[in-house]
Amino acid sequence: MWNTLSPGPKRPQARLPKGKRIYAVGDVHGRADLLDQALARIDADTAYSPPATEIIEVFLGDYVDRGLNSRQVIDLLITRGRSRTAVFLAGNHEIFLLDFLKNLAVFDDWKRYGAFATLRSYGIRAPANPEPGKQSDLSLALYNQMPSSHRNFLDNLKPFFVCGDFFFVHAGVRPGVPLMEQDLDDMLWIRKEFLLHDGDYGKIIVHGHTPVLVPDVRPNRINIDTGAYATGKLTCLRLESDEIRFI
Repeated sequence: MWNTLSPGPKRPQARLPKGKRIYAVGDVHGRADLLDQALARIDADTAYSPPATEIIEVFLGDYVDRGLNSRQVIDLLITRGRSRTAVFLAGNHEIFLLDFLKNLAVFDDWKRYGAFATLRSYGIRAPANPEPGKQSDLSLALYNQMPSSHRNFLDNLKPFFVCGDFFFVHAGVRPGVPLMEQDLDDMLWIRKEFLLHDGDYGKIIVHGHTPVLVPDVRPNRINIDTGAYATGKLTCLRLESDEIRFI
């Protein structure tokens, strides 16, 4: 689903604590090539910018499905997390993948969201409409082909991250519910109620999930999902003090 809402004001009035800098990366969806380029841009920006006391990289989920290289994306993120301060959030697509390892019934839904591309990235070929017995074989094959480091990575994804005046989450939040009391399903899936709400959430919500052609910066939220798998554009948001820009 592509969001067609018109862009709002370009500069939320919000800031990070002194000395902190955040790079937030939108939905990757199996585009390891674009992720590698985004990480290189972060490294270049870090090298040529005045040093910050703490640099945090936040990834907003949906690392898998649709694009061809989900496995390689997870490899890149795991490697990145070993040498950087990084926060990896859960997206709805990661939940599908994890659920399929335990509950075969989700496959009929997951396949509509790009499951076949993820399976292929792990060397697994699947028929277009596998019967229940075949689904069981696919689930076992995926479990066996997936390195334990990948399962551990997926099991430890965070639902949200907060820093200063910013709240980072995959899909969004439900209006009227305090940020610390949000339901996980809403944080992974919400669209219309969140996107159409123009009220104050108490913090600026930085999110993905609903692809837009260009980053959508509004007084109460910033959408950085620019549909990488289809557009070839993976957005990285840079936040420091009250400065908001894209690299």
